[in-house]
Amino acid sequence: MSQLVINSHEEFQTFLGKELGVSEYTTITQDQINRFADATLDHQWIHTDPARAAVETTFKSTIAHGYLTLSLVPHLWDQIAEFRNIKMMINYGIEKLKFNQPVLVNHEVRLRAKLHSILNLRGITKFEVDVTLEIKDNAKPAFNGILVFLYHFINSK
Repeated sequence: MSQLVINSHEEFQTFLGKELGVSEYTTITQDQINRFADATLDHQWIHTDPARAAVETTFKSTIAHGYLTLSLVPHLWDQIAEFRNIKMMINYGIEKLKFNQPVLVNHEVRLRAKLHSILNLRGITKFEVDVTLEIKDNAKPAFNGILVFLYHFINSK
C-alpha cells in the first residue's frame, strides 16, 4: 500500500524538494536473478553460478544484475506513491544513474524517493525524482539517479 496519495499536479507540486517516502524492503533471490538472466539473455556466471561465484569472486556469492535492481523501481515506486485521477503515465527517462554497490543474492533492498523538480507542460506533469536503492545494513546504496516521468492528470490544465 502506498504511503502518499496524490490527486493532482497542484497537490504534487507541494512536495517539491521533499522526500516522498521509502518503500518496504524486498529480497533479491537466486530464482529471481536466474529468471532475469533468462529474460535478458545475460547469463554471466557472476549472476547465475553460485558455486563458481563463491570461489572466484570477492563477494563469495552471486550478485543481482544492475538492471534487475533498476527493474524493481515500478514495484517499489508504487509502495511510495499512489497517483489518482491519472489518464496516462509514461516513464520518460533516467538521468545521472550510477550503480554504486552490487546487491548480493538474498540481500534486501528498498527505494527512497525525493521530488527533484516538477513542471506543468500544458496539462502533462513532467517530474524528476531523486531515487536511491538502499541495501539493508549497507551504508553504500546499490544505485542512485534521477527518474523522469510524464503523468497526465484527468483535471490538469
